[in-house]
Amino acid sequence: MTDNLSDSLEPSYIELSEEALLQNIQFLKSCLKPGVKLSAVVKGNAYGHGISTFMPIAERAGISHFSVFSAQEARVVLTHRENHDTGIMIMGMIRDREVKWAIQNGVEFYLFETERLKAAIGQARELDIKARIHLQLETGMNRTGFEESEWEEVFTMVRENADALELRGICTHFAGAESMANYYRILNQNREFEEALVLAEKVFGSKPLAHASSSAALMTFPDFQYDMVRAGIALYGFWPSRETFMNYAKSNGLETQNDPLHRVISWKSEVMSTKWVEEGEFIGYGNVYLAGRQMKIATVPIGYTHGFGRNLTNTGFVLIRGERAAVVGLVNMNMITVDVTDIEGTTKGDEVVLIGYQGDDEISVASFGEMTNNLNYEVLTRLPSSIPRFWV
Repeated sequence: MTDNLSDSLEPSYIELSEEALLQNIQFLKSCLKPGVKLSAVVKGNAYGHGISTFMPIAERAGISHFSVFSAQEARVVLTHRENHDTGIMIMGMIRDREVKWAIQNGVEFYLFETERLKAAIGQARELDIKARIHLQLETGMNRTGFEESEWEEVFTMVRENADALELRGICTHFAGAESMANYYRILNQNREFEEALVLAEKVFGSKPLAHASSSAALMTFPDFQYDMVRAGIALYGFWPSRETFMNYAKSNGLETQNDPLHRVISWKSEVMSTKWVEEGEFIGYGNVYLAGRQMKIATVPIGYTHGFGRNLTNTGFVLIRGERAAVVGLVNMNMITVDVTDIEGTTKGDEVVLIGYQGDDEISVASFGEMTNNLNYEVLTRLPSSIPRFWV
């Protein structure tokens, strides 16, 4: 991947705003209680922003801990971190054979099965290096985590193998904090987690570092921060849901038009060619769009292979010369056609904004998602890693 936009041969590119990222980090830190640590979640290729591109700027902005899903993502973070003391935590997939690699490289990882715990102990002793572990507890998410019936046994096993294990945290994950429909479920989860921490303090003699909150939980349940918050989507300038923002705004006396989060990402391409189509002619494959008048269309070299979904056929929009141009005809693998009949002067090489601002208008990820019936998360993480990312 090139670091210079002028050297890029790709048909589209992604711009990342350093100013927006800095503002988001400042805002998130302002939401934290004194002493609470912020871990930046960079799973899903940093929510489509690009781990390798995102890492250096985030570190320089003061982020010293990163959370990923898999050992592969941890390897990318490890490769691109600039500060050797920057922490890396695997929250999900790590195979037994990858545990040794994590221990050797000081990578923290979740344990949620007794077999994995035993494997970590064995490999740490073999290497004579302590495994940096986080014990994930099942509190009602019903996905991964040690069951309540296992807690005391697991805590005791960790205490008795302190020569091989460095307990970096005890954690859980709230089930859907972005929706108040889950309010009582999360309250019950937090009560379970509190009980687990009381037991942990009894077994270990002191209360270990605890963490449970994501971006949504931080905004909706600010009292559940514990010692660390794992912030993902908000770091990139997006609310977990519209409901989360409305609840936060109401609780903090904030006008809904004054969004404290700033979008880091913009996705851009260019007009590849233009042509006129006569009234009564079909545009593109099949017969999904019939020209109702003489139309000028512009071809843009992006399609569903780039994350611009086929379901945006005849419904999507892009920005050209500060105006909205509707997608007409089927979204192809590598191209779309848009109606520029009323956008005077549109010509080959004009900038096309797929996500972001142009002039006074914006195609937001949220509106893009509504057009495709997808969530912010899904739209962002579908952006291929092959699209060049550049900081501005």
